[in-house]
Amino acid sequence: MNSQLAIDLISAGECLACAAALFTILLRKQFRSYLSLSLFLVMRLASDLVMGFLMTQKQAHQASYKSFYLLYFYVYWFSYACEAVFLLMAVYGIYRLAMAPLHGLQRLGMLVFRWAAAISLAVTLGLAFGPHMTSSRFIMRLVAQLQQTSSILTLCLLLFVCFAIRPMGLSYRSRIFGASLGLGLLATTNLVVSAWISSAHHLYSLINIGNGLAICSAFCIWTVYFALPEPKRRMIILPTTSPFLRWNQISQALGDEPGYVAIAGVPPEMFADAEIEVMKRASRKMVEYPEMA
Repeated sequence: MNSQLAIDLISAGECLACAAALFTILLRKQFRSYLSLSLFLVMRLASDLVMGFLMTQKQAHQASYKSFYLLYFYVYWFSYACEAVFLLMAVYGIYRLAMAPLHGLQRLGMLVFRWAAAISLAVTLGLAFGPHMTSSRFIMRLVAQLQQTSSILTLCLLLFVCFAIRPMGLSYRSRIFGASLGLGLLATTNLVVSAWISSAHHLYSLINIGNGLAICSAFCIWTVYFALPEPKRRMIILPTTSPFLRWNQISQALGDEPGYVAIAGVPPEMFADAEIEVMKRASRKMVEYPEMA
């Protein structure tokens, strides 16, 4: 009973913290800049409200417990999968914001990130299949594996973002760092919970209490960072020996289109009328005054 009361209180606090973070982002007009993060909060708030309503209905209608359980099951795992996708997209957006001054590194990192995400998704689908797999077990295994993959990719990319905070002209009071800090906390928590949740037998347990507290902490971090004024981004001044500068130049060079030279067989219609006239006059001069050639 004490665990159930703690979970209920934490769930209510999570809804309030999620609503506060979303309201702060809207108030600061950062919804479009942090679109994936905002959508994650919308999905989380909606799923918490729906599941809370289903739990109250289950307690009031014990006769239809099975139907409420099935609805709760699909709402929970569907929202859990959407949150994993939005979490990954949020980190992708934060990486773009952090690396905006260095377009070469930004483009190269996003390309590597897309390939890693595609390969990880293929591996996730492969690991979800197994012998004697029911539809419910398949959904649980697939979503849990997706959450693990998303959390690992999130932590890897956030580690790079945290190291690049200072060289990119940002401070630890910037919203990019605050959003990264909250996402890192969520990814770490999800990595632990996703490994445990597929074999869980009780809703009211210590792992759920810790998960709820970590989620509330992440939402509070976002609320504070978006509520406080953000310091202005510093101008980036990199030494010529900086690896950021070198890799950015290499990345930009890799993405440039090569120049093209016409070798032979160029038809006259490829040239404009003015170009043809200039070449005719130049040819006449070479014939009339060969010493000028």
